[in-house]
Amino acid sequence: MQPFLFRHFYSSNIMLSFSNISERIENKIRTLEFNDSPKSLYTPIEYILSLGGKRIRPALTLMACNLYTDQPDNALDAAAGWEVFHNFTLLHDDLMDKADMRRKKPTVHKVWNDNTAILSGDAMLIAAYRLIGRTPAPCLKEVLDLFTATALEICGGQQYDMEFEQRDDVTEDEYLEMIRLKTAVMLAACLKTGAIIGNAPAGDAEKLYRFGSDIGLAFQLQDDLLDVYGDPATFGKNIGGDIVCNKKTFLLIHAYKRADAAQRKMLDEWMGKTVFEPKEKIALFTGLYNELGIKKLTEEKMETYYLRAMNCLDSLDVPSEKLSVLKEVAARLMNRQY
Repeated sequence: MQPFLFRHFYSSNIMLSFSNISERIENKIRTLEFNDSPKSLYTPIEYILSLGGKRIRPALTLMACNLYTDQPDNALDAAAGWEVFHNFTLLHDDLMDKADMRRKKPTVHKVWNDNTAILSGDAMLIAAYRLIGRTPAPCLKEVLDLFTATALEICGGQQYDMEFEQRDDVTEDEYLEMIRLKTAVMLAACLKTGAIIGNAPAGDAEKLYRFGSDIGLAFQLQDDLLDVYGDPATFGKNIGGDIVCNKKTFLLIHAYKRADAAQRKMLDEWMGKTVFEPKEKIALFTGLYNELGIKKLTEEKMETYYLRAMNCLDSLDVPSEKLSVLKEVAARLMNRQY
């Protein structure tokens, strides 16, 4: 009888729509104030937050919280903290990658300079901690510990990413672990944060974490595909950036595995060039991926992680109808063009 009562208790709260959740997130981001001096430190923060984006991470936090309570705004500060932290990682990532564009706009280090991007990014990290620190007291320590552990994991993922650029023997397992750390753990932690604040059972909080991790892996594989096959008008970044920078993506790793001797020689030659025409390199690699069936292989791997994620959702101790918004978002992530 107790499991039924437990489930019935959770069915009483009203589930917000994705548009309602997105509106709450945008309103929260707009109200964030960076009024301290010097203003030059905070203007780049306001700039990168103003560029928008999918805001999927804070939305996941509120959605997970809403599964267990009709007061998801209890997680709004923490959700905003995750969004600020996410943009901090993008700011530094763009600098490390020497990227020119982010969300169809010049990156911070292009508008200002490298030193400004570093220092303003550091300030964003601190601002994120300040927002996370406003989590309701009963669950503050657990959320703060999760945030800190996740931040360190993301740094580890970025380090692997940089090291892989200098290696020619990166395996599929190593790559998947790198993107788990760099991308998937943040989505997972955002969901678990919302679950903790919503007072979810520990088992459900962990299942939501695993759901986020698997969706995050599929999400990053989709990003790898879009970098090659995306529409420049909608992608928001330069197409072929991973190819130009010799990023060891899932696509490149499997191109090496499937290539014959002549194709491998071509790959080696272009990977070793320091002076080249980017468009030519991108066209050659894309053509090779097409010949080797790399796009289909990547899509199949994405589908594997997506199905695992859906199984995690379906095993939650909540009525199935309450999962529709999360499932809708997961489907959007798998069919996005940007």
